[in-house]
Amino acid sequence: MKAHYDVLDGLRGTAALAIVLFHIFEMLFDADHAPMPHAFLAADFFFALSGFVVGYAYEARLKQGMGFAAFARRRLIRLHPVVLVAASWGLIGWLIDPFVGDKQTVGVAISAGQLALIFVLSLFLLPSPTLPNEYGETHSINGPSWTLFQEYLANIFYGLFGYRMGLKLHIALCIAASAALALTAHRLGWLGCGWQWEYFWVAPIRMAAPFLMGLLVFRLGWRVKIPHAWVLLSVLLIAVLSLPKLGAFNGVFEAACVVFVFPLILAAGAGTGKATAGMAGKLCRFVGQLSYPVYIIHYPLIYIFGHWVWSTGPARPTLLLAAGLLYAVEIGLGVLLLYAYDLPLRAWLAKKFLAKTA
Repeated sequence: MKAHYDVLDGLRGTAALAIVLFHIFEMLFDADHAPMPHAFLAADFFFALSGFVVGYAYEARLKQGMGFAAFARRRLIRLHPVVLVAASWGLIGWLIDPFVGDKQTVGVAISAGQLALIFVLSLFLLPSPTLPNEYGETHSINGPSWTLFQEYLANIFYGLFGYRMGLKLHIALCIAASAALALTAHRLGWLGCGWQWEYFWVAPIRMAAPFLMGLLVFRLGWRVKIPHAWVLLSVLLIAVLSLPKLGAFNGVFEAACVVFVFPLILAAGAGTGKATAGMAGKLCRFVGQLSYPVYIIHYPLIYIFGHWVWSTGPARPTLLLAAGLLYAVEIGLGVLLLYAYDLPLRAWLAKKFLAKTA
């Protein structure tokens, strides 16, 4: 197994913790006054990271004859175990939510058969009909799964074709995907779409440009060495996500972040090298491991929290205390999922299914 880039792992953790905070803020503020108004771009940053990391981890092996089946098996072992838990947790959260009432009801009642179908589709990350009270989502059992569906599509593209494409074609695809992203962002005024059926077409556009750009950063060997990289780049990333909305230029700004700023952050994160010494390295590795579990499992409690806020109208001190506790609980659940389930199960699956082809 290749060594990880510690700083890039740390930045993945920074982005995951930021997006959990963003979703809590969504339940506390209206869209025009919420802190970190661009934090949904953390999903686009994940796509860029994925392009870099998949290229780094698999390009040489695929070119040496690994084969798509072996590649897909490794990606499934890495990504899918927590998907099963997240889907189950999402179903439980939807069923037990005690705060759903007329203020939240969207759509009509759902039968047990329809609910079972939606759950089964969610186990495979496939889009499904939207559950009541889930606001038109394509993956309403567990909202963040829409990004994992796009991640799988990107991996299929890469494992079948992407690793073999020449540099000229790759750059041409980057330009085309970036232009499509910019036009979409300008037309809509932002990039916070793709998770709902109305704008389902935006999701692959949001995936393509950053994934291809991240892969290009890896292939061209772009590296920028800076001191204290994780801290400085985390501050830069959070600053970008926290800037106020920019009116008529908001969409252009968000597209520019994805196309220019995120690749630069990747280049600087990789420029430090693979290993980071001391406490910073340990923190990078920890939050990097934590990022995926905490991201994929956090949304059901967010919905319950939001329905509680909208239904009961708690006093501001109570609301802020509850929000802080929720953030801590989300991180705690991510840690539990990581160490009690994800790491040991992936180790077992790797030993059972990958040992012969290692």
